[in-house]
Amino acid sequence: MARVELVKVSRRYGKNVVLQPLDLTIPDGSFTVLVGPSGCGKSTLLRLLAGLDSVTDGAILMDNQQINDRDPADRDIAMVFQSYALYPHLTVAENLAFHMQAKKIKREEQQSKITRIAGILGIDKLLGRYPRALSGGQRQRVAMGRAMVRNPKVFLFDEPLSNLDAQLRMELRAEIKSLHQRFKTTMVYVTHDQVEAMTLADQIVVMREGVIVQQGSPLEIYDRPVDTFVARFIGSPPMNLLEGTLTEQNGIRSVVIGGYCLPLPEAWHDAAARQGNKSVSVGIRPHHFALADAPALQTTVKIVEITGESSLLHLDWQGLPLHVQFAGRITAQPGDPLALAIDVTHLHLFDKESGKRLS
Repeated sequence: MARVELVKVSRRYGKNVVLQPLDLTIPDGSFTVLVGPSGCGKSTLLRLLAGLDSVTDGAILMDNQQINDRDPADRDIAMVFQSYALYPHLTVAENLAFHMQAKKIKREEQQSKITRIAGILGIDKLLGRYPRALSGGQRQRVAMGRAMVRNPKVFLFDEPLSNLDAQLRMELRAEIKSLHQRFKTTMVYVTHDQVEAMTLADQIVVMREGVIVQQGSPLEIYDRPVDTFVARFIGSPPMNLLEGTLTEQNGIRSVVIGGYCLPLPEAWHDAAARQGNKSVSVGIRPHHFALADAPALQTTVKIVEITGESSLLHLDWQGLPLHVQFAGRITAQPGDPLALAIDVTHLHLFDKESGKRLS
């Protein structure tokens, strides 16, 4: 296990800045997930940690020792790639043993590690096969096993589940989480899938355009997104953002959305008072609505998606799209009117211009 720190680390390719100078601490034994849209710099950051790319400025520290100039083989870091990166001419057992053979580890110890890791990953019956005879999920398990036999201080995962179907992704996601709980090795995991980020991470780092936008525990980021980008990116289905105006009616701080006045919970009173009667973006998660009688938001059903355990409704409200999720099954059909109430205790308020959360 190891504590990893990035101090003012940046990466440029000519005039193209891929990573702005950033600071990041990855605690010893933690599971840190880097998440963000394509091109945000998360995979570049992982390659810098692995030593597959060089830092333009700044320092990478492992247990307070700078490792910028160390070769990848000398960093005690193992990486699991999206493309599996298995040697096609070697069997599963030979793939697992490759690094140990290069390090001239005794054959008995090699066999012991291969047997143990193959048993943990459920690939012990595949040791004699070649990668071409394996499914995608089996190949990914072999790639994970090849990293595990090295017993590194840090594991790096570069979108390892993106090539798998939904069922396999769920199974391997649980397996990776179980491995972390068992071995307590520091793990850094890159994904664009916020569901993976929420379910796997101790610490989520949300990135955008080479900058860390927010970092913290999954629930901290979900409950208190710092801006509208994080609010929309973390959460599935994404948060609804509606234009509103702060006001005060009968001494109660409120927000008016399309003529519908909502009293603000006490937690927002001070922030709203400092803003005056200002236009804001009001964030409401899809599951914070309820069916209601008038007066309420009067909407029209456009699309109904029923998964069995929940129903996702795509609605039209005053010409604006609205996404609402209910537990169970809803009998509404496209074209039906639907009256909704909003759970005001879970409102989010953001500055309309900057998108930043009001505080």
